[in-house]
Amino acid sequence: MTEIRSMTGYGKGSAVCGDRRITVEIRTLNGKQMDLSVKIPSLYRSKEFDIRSLVTKALLRGKTDVFVSYETVESKASSPVDASMFAEYYRQIEAAASPLGLDTRSGEVVAAVLRMPDVIKSSGEQVGPDEEAALMEATQEAVARLDDFRLHEGGILIADIMERVDRIERLSTEAASYDKERVEAVRKRIMDNIEAANITVDPNRFEQELIFYIEKLDITEEKVRLKKHIDYFRRTVAEEEAPGRKIGFICQEMGREINTTGSKANHAEMQRIVVEMKDELEKIKEQSLNIL
Repeated sequence: MTEIRSMTGYGKGSAVCGDRRITVEIRTLNGKQMDLSVKIPSLYRSKEFDIRSLVTKALLRGKTDVFVSYETVESKASSPVDASMFAEYYRQIEAAASPLGLDTRSGEVVAAVLRMPDVIKSSGEQVGPDEEAALMEATQEAVARLDDFRLHEGGILIADIMERVDRIERLSTEAASYDKERVEAVRKRIMDNIEAANITVDPNRFEQELIFYIEKLDITEEKVRLKKHIDYFRRTVAEEEAPGRKIGFICQEMGREINTTGSKANHAEMQRIVVEMKDELEKIKEQSLNIL
């Protein structure tokens, strides 16, 4: 079986270059297409395209948020504080803390503001090749950690999904076991109604009509098609690198066969089994939305 990945995950990477520590965080949720948002300091804006390319190639699809930040490891005379940026961040913190009665005059708050993007300016705000390489290294580390997270979650998801697929197959076989009993019950009910109505019928014609009616209730074809869909579901999970979208389509086909079986059931136990199959299928659909 190929490695199955969840579409939900989190990864963080960091790298140090000179007096800066660069941090990259990536969060993902499920989505039909790649919906990528990158929040990056203006200092590294020139590398945004490279980051987008790396993340898109690795993650394929889903709602993805990338956060890039940096902080100064050592305070240097050549890296003065941008007073306007410091004042703006401090004002925002003070506005948020004031209604809560929190003290914003502590050294911890000042230190936190100094770590905010663009507060400490390097000389000329220049980014050299080494720092660009460190940024991409941090991004690759974040992607790798995110992939590990998604692999772990994907393993849990697919194990649950395959258990439910197996249960649907067992329930389908169980429903078919009531077929003979159901046919006899239908035959008896019709005969009882005819006798109760004191109607005289031609035995040969009656038998022909009865066979025609019972054939309409036959679920053999639905059972065979459902089994084929289940087999295809298993092959897709075993062979496809990113099967999430395809197994969603297969679930729709499985649902059609289950619904048709229910419409033909005409038997209390078979109806109960069909309800259970529908319940399992709905849970599979929900889970498959999170599969890459």
